[in-house]
Amino acid sequence: MQIFDLIVVGSGSALIVMEAALAQGKKCALIEQSKLGGTCLNRGCIPSKILVHPAELIRECERSEKIGLKFAKPQIDWPKIAERMWTKINENKEILRVYQDMPNLTVFQGTASFVEPYVLDVRNAAGQSIAMLKSEQIVIGVGGRARTPNLPGLDEAGYVNYERFFGEQFPSHPYKRLLIIGGGIIGVEFAHIFSAYGTQVTLVSHSPRLVKHEEPEISTFLEAEFKSIGIDVKTNVEPIAVKSQRRPDGSLEKSLLIRDHLTGLEETLTTDEIFVAAGFVSNSDVLAAERCGLQLDENGYLITDELLRTNLPGIYAVGDVNGKFQFRHKANYEAYIVARNLYESDKAPRVANYDHVPWAIFTHPQIAHVGLTEEESRFKGYDLLVATHHYSSTAKGYAMGYLPGDPDDGFVKMIVDKNTKKLLGVHVIGPHASALVQPYIHLMEQGLPYTVIDETMTIHPALSEVVAWATYYLQ
Repeated sequence: MQIFDLIVVGSGSALIVMEAALAQGKKCALIEQSKLGGTCLNRGCIPSKILVHPAELIRECERSEKIGLKFAKPQIDWPKIAERMWTKINENKEILRVYQDMPNLTVFQGTASFVEPYVLDVRNAAGQSIAMLKSEQIVIGVGGRARTPNLPGLDEAGYVNYERFFGEQFPSHPYKRLLIIGGGIIGVEFAHIFSAYGTQVTLVSHSPRLVKHEEPEISTFLEAEFKSIGIDVKTNVEPIAVKSQRRPDGSLEKSLLIRDHLTGLEETLTTDEIFVAAGFVSNSDVLAAERCGLQLDENGYLITDELLRTNLPGIYAVGDVNGKFQFRHKANYEAYIVARNLYESDKAPRVANYDHVPWAIFTHPQIAHVGLTEEESRFKGYDLLVATHHYSSTAKGYAMGYLPGDPDDGFVKMIVDKNTKKLLGVHVIGPHASALVQPYIHLMEQGLPYTVIDETMTIHPALSEVVAWATYYLQ
């Protein structure tokens, strides 16, 4: 049995807590079953955005005639794009080297599971126990994994998900045809990526609309834009079964049978590859949490309080594994809270607040979101002021080629509490949405009224006016 001051399980955001402990001279153990850096670096937000950026440039070139430019069709250097992506992912090797040489830190490469409270067994890929560790302080950051639907024939036909894609099944060139199952964040981002690279993309969604957690107007706008660039969108359908067959040239053709929820009509879709983007499940089961009495919710996520504590004193959970939004920035936020509360005892405890968790969807067009939707606000009983303001209504929007009535004219939707004048939600769809929403996250977190926007100068002419000027249309 090896005894440590702190054990960290998972090398994503939980590393923030580990580094704070090391700075205090604590003896630490880090357990990671895969590559260091977590989902974000190895198979998530970072490599996917390396693929997204060229796709965004392609789409911008395609609409350039609106502003007086003509470009030849882009030549896609897929090997170079892939090389840039793998170069970034492979930074995990340097992270491992640095940590292996760090004083007071022992790195264990294997899978951790609880034997009893505060005791973890670490096993290698062959299932052999390589270490038994104990600590009164444990931070769990094991994340989650892609959910695989129980779809007959899927395993036999083969498929990719975000884990396989950023692994052994990364394609040597863009697919000719790709069928995506799932209309959430991952599904719509990969639809954008590959459609821009020339792939014939079909996207099927169980939900009646894409990105169902966004405003209905944003879902409608996104679907229309997808269809305008040739993506075949089929919402409100149920995948029934998958089949595959060999072509004369030896390549594999796959087909998916779907059924419309409303009409009951069935349709068979053919493709070269199936990308499953059907959600996410917690990795808490790998921990054998039941052996030590850690409490889980109905979906298998570790239950944490406002200090990120589990029901067992000294054991914390940060990031995807606690089920409170699956975003790296949320996980970092939680890890900083745990690090401060554990290792800066001279400061008042900091608590987690999830009222203003922002996110962006790097699809085409880009989407950003913070706070409540209009429906959620009305359900909570707020008396509302609501405004919609389009890119074309600003000088910069016009300069970028957006005109009133254009089908691709993005917009911001602002939702305000009529009585307190506080912002309840800001939602943007259009270029640079993720940057445009950021100042309003700070404003909402401080609880300031929207009138502060009117009293502050906004750069002109800049896209920031798209959001700032929305206040003039609140009603």
